[in-house]
Amino acid sequence: MNPVAPQRRAAIRHRQQLTSEIRGLLRQLRIQLALLNHRIGAQIELRDVDLDCLDLITLHGPLSPSELARRAGFHPATMTGILDRLERGRWATRERDPADRRAVLVRALNDRNADLMRLYAPMSNSMNAICAGYADSELELLADFLRRTTNAGQDATSKLSGSDKN
Repeated sequence: MNPVAPQRRAAIRHRQQLTSEIRGLLRQLRIQLALLNHRIGAQIELRDVDLDCLDLITLHGPLSPSELARRAGFHPATMTGILDRLERGRWATRERDPADRRAVLVRALNDRNADLMRLYAPMSNSMNAICAGYADSELELLADFLRRTTNAGQDATSKLSGSDKN
């Protein structure tokens, strides 16, 4: 029997275990972040989907309502209700597109950012402390992994929605 074969099998098994652990930890992270967002949303009287859409507007906006609906994976009629709630809460506004006065863009309002910053501060502070424990090269590796994982998620979402773009 080849002595390398058991070592190789052990290495393969170890890699499979690590990969499985990473997937499990990403799943647990997703759950924890969803729970955090749910609690924060309850404090500021936003539904989970409202908070998700506000985040999309903040990251990618201003956006047309149809583009926001596409990115969020919602029917345009559903998006109307979400935007109505965001406007009532003074989180976002619908404005005429300066490039096309017939079109509408949704823009996040900055008036209430302090509310969000205060609620997310404990998590943000924890993340800063965690990152402080890593070397720059390790942070670059983690950022690359998260960027590639995010892209994989976007690709999977696009395939499920039948869209090629994000």
